[in-house]
Amino acid sequence: MYAVIATGGKQYRVEEGQRVVVERLGAVDTEVQLTTVMVVDGDEVLATPEALAGANVSARIVADVKGPKIRAFTYKNKTNQRRRWGHRQHLAEIEITGITRG
Repeated sequence: MYAVIATGGKQYRVEEGQRVVVERLGAVDTEVQLTTVMVVDGDEVLATPEALAGANVSARIVADVKGPKIRAFTYKNKTNQRRRWGHRQHLAEIEITGITRG
């Protein structure tokens, strides 16, 4: 059985026991409930809001991690205007602890 969850504006296909890196959700060692988009159990697919009303995906936040460093630079020709900046996204590694159909 697997599920498709939505978090941080993205969707992930997850199974029980799998570890996934998503956008930061909270403190380490916290249990979180994730939004379920679809649950597949063998040949049966639950995808409608009525079928997913009782479905639940729970996860535990294992660690805080950081994404790759992004560096950017802009300038304007002949005016000596320059700007350099960077960004590094804060992420969380989660472990899927349970998927229930409801």
